[in-house]
Amino acid sequence: MMYGQVLHPQCPADCFINVNVGGFKQRMEHDVLKRFPQTRLGRLLCCSSDAAVLELCDDFSPSEMEYYFDRSPRFFCYILNFYLTGKIHLVDGLCVVSFFQEIEYWGIKERHLDFCCSNKFHELMKRAEDKCWIRLEDPGYSTSAKVMAVASLSVVIVSIVTMCVHSMPDYHQVDLNEKEIENPVLTCFEIVCVLYFSVEFILRLAVAPSARKFLCGPLNMIDLLSIMPFYVTIACDIMDKGENPSLENVGKVVQILRLMRVFRILKLARHSAGLRSLGATLRNSSSEVGQLVLFLSVGISMFSALIYFVEKESQESELQTMPIGWWWATISMTTVGYGDTFPVTLAGKLIGTLCILCGLLMVALPVTNIFNKFSTFYERQRHIDLRRSNN
Repeated sequence: MMYGQVLHPQCPADCFINVNVGGFKQRMEHDVLKRFPQTRLGRLLCCSSDAAVLELCDDFSPSEMEYYFDRSPRFFCYILNFYLTGKIHLVDGLCVVSFFQEIEYWGIKERHLDFCCSNKFHELMKRAEDKCWIRLEDPGYSTSAKVMAVASLSVVIVSIVTMCVHSMPDYHQVDLNEKEIENPVLTCFEIVCVLYFSVEFILRLAVAPSARKFLCGPLNMIDLLSIMPFYVTIACDIMDKGENPSLENVGKVVQILRLMRVFRILKLARHSAGLRSLGATLRNSSSEVGQLVLFLSVGISMFSALIYFVEKESQESELQTMPIGWWWATISMTTVGYGDTFPVTLAGKLIGTLCILCGLLMVALPVTNIFNKFSTFYERQRHIDLRRSNN
C-alpha cells in the first residue's frame, strides 16, 4: 500500500481520481475530497469543462482521469495526511513563507493547522514579516536593503527633477488648438515614479507590524500625500471630459492637486538623518517655536505702527498703510530685507535700525535652545543608524 493511501479497492473506478504530483502518483476517493470542497482537489470534482480543469492543474488525461501538478511531491505527502485527518502540520526544514504559499496553492486555510503547529506558524510568519519590515525601513540591515534604499532615493530624485523640468517653458507642448498639453516623455517618467511609490507604500503597509501606527506615522502620511494627487487628478481629468456644468472648476482642483506633488521632496527625509532630526526637533520644540512667534508678533505690531506714524506724511515713502508696515517690519526683524519697501525719513531710518537690532535679539533667544535640541537629536539618530549598520 502506498504512503497516505486513502482509498478502498472495492469502490467503483469512477469514484476515484488519479493525482500525479511531481511524479508521485496517488488515487484519491471522491468522498474524501468532497469533505473539503474549497480545496484545489475538491474543486476539481465540480469542473464541467477542460478549461476549468486546466485552471486548477497543469495538465490532465481524461481517459485515465489523471491530473498532473508541477509541485513538490514531498510536501504533497502532508496534503494527503490533511485529507485523512483534517489537519495540516508544519514541514520540517521548509521555509514558513514557502509553506504558506504551498497550502495557499492547495486551497488549505490557516485554521486547518493543527494546534501543535499553529502557534509556531504564526510566530515564524511574524518573524518573516519583521525581517521584510526591517529590510524596507533600515538601509543598513543588509545589502538588499541598501539596494532598495538607493532605488527609492533615485526614484525620488528623478521625480523631483521631472517636476522641475515640467515647469520650464521649453518643455511645454500645445495641441492643434493651441491648448497646453502634458509632455508625453515627462508624463511617462511621472507614471513610472508614482507606480513605484505606490508599490513601495503598499508593500510597506502589508508587512508593517501595526497598520494603524504605520498610517499615523508622519513620514508615511507624507508618502501617501505624495501619491494620492496623481490618482485623484486622473479621476478629475476623466470627470472634466464631460459636459456637466457643475464640474467647471475641476481644472482648478487638478492644478491644486498637481501642486501637492511638492510633498515628494519631503520623502528625502526617509533617507536623511538630518531631515529626520529636524522633524523630531520641531515636534519637541513647540514651546520655543511658540516663544519665537510671540516675540516676532509683538515686535512686528509695535514697529509697524511706529513706522506708519513717522512715514505717513512723506510723499516719497511707500509705508502709507499699516499692512505694508507689517510686511516691512517682518522682513526687517527677520533680517531678510528685500528692499521693496523702506523708510525715507530720518525718524523712519532710526526706527528701522532699532527694528533690525530687536529682531536679531528676539530671533536669537529661542533659536539657541532649538539648535541645541537639534544637535541632540542628530547625534542620537547618527548613533542609531550606526548601531543598525554594525548589526
